[in-house]
Amino acid sequence: MTLTYPLYEAKARFSEVIRLVREGRVVTISYRGEPVAEIRPIESQPEQTTEERLDELRRRGVLVPAANPKQPFRPVARRPGALARFLKERGE
Repeated sequence: MTLTYPLYEAKARFSEVIRLVREGRVVTISYRGEPVAEIRPIESQPEQTTEERLDELRRRGVLVPAANPKQPFRPVARRPGALARFLKERGE
């Protein structure tokens, strides 16, 4: 069964809409009485190994191999204690 929410009500009850979708229901969003969007559960995908997921991300261009993979790791903070100083300045 599809439920329909006007846009304003869907925004106000977003948590409820997501709860319904998590339960497997389909929710239609309308604007001025016309359906404009549909929120539905995502179909489960087969589990991937870490290597398979990394290969997929490389193919899609989301993950780019390092230009110089043998370069040693360099910390971002130049001086030790940067986090402590930051928290001290904030009074935490």
